[in-house]
Amino acid sequence: MFNRTIGIILLIALAAGLGLFTAQRFFAPSGDQPGAMTATRTATMYPTPRPIPDVSLRQSDGTELTLEELKGHWTLVFLGFTFCPDVCPTTLAELAKAQKQWEALPLRTRPRVLLVSVDPERDTPEILGAYARGFHPETLAATADTEVLEDFATSIGFVFMKVPGPNIEQNPDDYTMDHSSGIALIDPQGRMAGLVRAPLDPALIAADLMALREASTP
Repeated sequence: MFNRTIGIILLIALAAGLGLFTAQRFFAPSGDQPGAMTATRTATMYPTPRPIPDVSLRQSDGTELTLEELKGHWTLVFLGFTFCPDVCPTTLAELAKAQKQWEALPLRTRPRVLLVSVDPERDTPEILGAYARGFHPETLAATADTEVLEDFATSIGFVFMKVPGPNIEQNPDDYTMDHSSGIALIDPQGRMAGLVRAPLDPALIAADLMALREASTP
């Protein structure tokens, strides 16, 4: 059953990747979409941004985070968790370098980085917020119940799953979380607009986000 589940997840991820490749290859970008005519060097833009169902996540200060809260900004969304040994801290450290390059931009239109924890059992909003701000003080962090997280991850083309360790029966915390490592790009209208994948280049990420911001700011 475990191997079958992994196989299904890999097929979903492969299908998503092939779908993005096909769309980019056979459909010309539409100039009336924010960012559609903006050349990007590391962000892969969808020909047409796709709507995301509204979601209610919990932030570290106890407030609700919805898509409405993200509107008006270009937002990089990354799935992760605080017990992640390598991919999560490396990704957040690279994104923090990009964030430093747009700190001088006006706050009302400044690009954002959002970490969404897929490990709500261990990552309380307070723990998650402190972890995210350790990389950059402006990094947003939120989580939710697993069912809500699954719906949100699916809506942006990502997946995650809990992987029990060998001593899970004796130690309930003996597990890790497998999750998509890509970064979703949400546009100022709250739509899925593109993806950023490893290897990450902070300078190019910053340049892309600032160019997209410039192109979509009245």
